[in-house]
Amino acid sequence: MMADRRSGRCIATTGWDAQEPMHASAGQIAPMRERGAVILGGEPFVEEWEIAALHRAHTSHQGACVRATWMWLDPAMVDHAIDTYRMATLPAMENLEGFCSASLFVNRVLGRAVSSVTYDTHEAMNRSRETAKKVRVDNARDANAQVLDVAEFDLVLAHLRVSETA
Repeated sequence: MMADRRSGRCIATTGWDAQEPMHASAGQIAPMRERGAVILGGEPFVEEWEIAALHRAHTSHQGACVRATWMWLDPAMVDHAIDTYRMATLPAMENLEGFCSASLFVNRVLGRAVSSVTYDTHEAMNRSRETAKKVRVDNARDANAQVLDVAEFDLVLAHLRVSETA
């Protein structure tokens, strides 16, 4: 779960082995989602993404934060964008101070992607901002992707257990 305490934007994620059990759980999850929306004072918005890439240098700790980047790409170019992320973006991000982990989620049908990069501290994320922007711009160009939004969050809960083979 990630939260931007200034804007109130909050993102909670769950991971599933396959779409079938995820869809089958919808009736059980809906009341929890609605309760969370009441507690947080917002409206739930649900999106489904494929975990296209995941790399952890190490697990996150208290005080970790996330920079998320949403992108549009041609649905026919999704595999190319994933390859670009794995071969160019991940190695560049891994060299940033305070890098903890990175992941790429895609929606192949809609041609959307979101990358999340976790940093050990806000200070490290702040110091990485310009270098990360250059990596983002260069790799978006190489992947034929258009950056739609970039946001920074506190990492509130980090209990998503996904195999690094994603």
